[in-house]
Amino acid sequence: MTRREVFCAALGLPALGLVERAAAVAPRDVRLKSFDVLTAKVGPRSWVLFRLTTESGLTGIGDATHNAAVPTLATQVARRLFEGMRGRSVFEIERLRQAALPLEKRSRSLGRGQQRPHAVAFAGLEQAMWDLQGKALGVPCYELFGGKLRDEVRNYANINRMTRGDERTPEGFAKNARRAVAGGFDAFKLAPFDHMPRSTPDGPERDRMTAEGLEMTAAVREAIGPERDLLLDAHGRFNREQALDVARRLEPYGLYWLEEVTPEIDDLAAVNREAKMSTAGGESLFGVHQFLPYVAGGAVDILMPDVKFCGGMSELKKIAALGEAAGMDVAPHGPASPVGNMAAAHVCASIPNFRILEFGYGEVPWRAESVSPAEDLRNGRLQVLDRPGIGYEPAGPEWRRFEG
Repeated sequence: MTRREVFCAALGLPALGLVERAAAVAPRDVRLKSFDVLTAKVGPRSWVLFRLTTESGLTGIGDATHNAAVPTLATQVARRLFEGMRGRSVFEIERLRQAALPLEKRSRSLGRGQQRPHAVAFAGLEQAMWDLQGKALGVPCYELFGGKLRDEVRNYANINRMTRGDERTPEGFAKNARRAVAGGFDAFKLAPFDHMPRSTPDGPERDRMTAEGLEMTAAVREAIGPERDLLLDAHGRFNREQALDVARRLEPYGLYWLEEVTPEIDDLAAVNREAKMSTAGGESLFGVHQFLPYVAGGAVDILMPDVKFCGGMSELKKIAALGEAAGMDVAPHGPASPVGNMAAAHVCASIPNFRILEFGYGEVPWRAESVSPAEDLRNGRLQVLDRPGIGYEPAGPEWRRFEG
């Protein structure tokens, strides 16, 4: 018996170190070989999955969904990034990150419509590489992020996207809230001011639309009862003075949080200081470098990085650590496919300051069966998979290969 074996046996440890065990269980060849894209139509948009294949035949998937009906730009950017990674190891995620940072930075000058395709181009590939790492090592992704602190993660039902067209009334929102209650959820989110253009000036028209949003909020609170949690997303529809006013008018509804009521950090911070409810935001920010001034400026109480927009799973972990240092909880944004939710859940399982995860409720009836194994959500709690990698494979006839 070697000295190492004697030492490890005395301490009850495995004789092989992490690197040696990785070499023992991993396929010999984990170099990236090919990239393709799968989409599934979900209302006016598509779920988007990036799929990577290694030279040894392993496949990994990541979510690149970003509200597009056709993910052409994201796919083009991802192909460029992949060509720089072709033939490299699935373990070289930091190299991919360094290649993506300049592209994402340049996208900030292109306008909001082109920022998210650039962000998800990187994040989809990054998630797929984590999926491949877990499969190569035979471990769930949460093991690669420090191990599980919890076996399940609490989700809130975002009923906003399922409430479309003529349903966007107090009665329509209340009906869908009751559906989500029957589905076992105990937390619910709506965005009742989405009908209000951001440029709407002060005056009777804005007053009318604000009152309509408050009526929708009141209807959902009545539908879910006083004990369940109600979350409200304002999607930046208000300036500072308007935001302070609407925050006061929302006090009777006992909000769990008020999300992104105004766009600018200084204005958010002013609302955060005055609001009686918790505030949340940050879904569109990319990387720790953008979250740092958000945290330092006191913009919100709760950080909402999106695994698809913030830079992937590793960046989500970094942002959570930044929040932990500042005494802030993290509640990842993410009405996504089951793959995106599970990618986030693996990280959420490992972070001590996790609060709650977003779930796009009621968009399509086949959601759970779009992956294998089927998505396992129990009373609003997503069960974190113990399978290698992220744990899902695409399933069902809804997925199509995208050639754009």
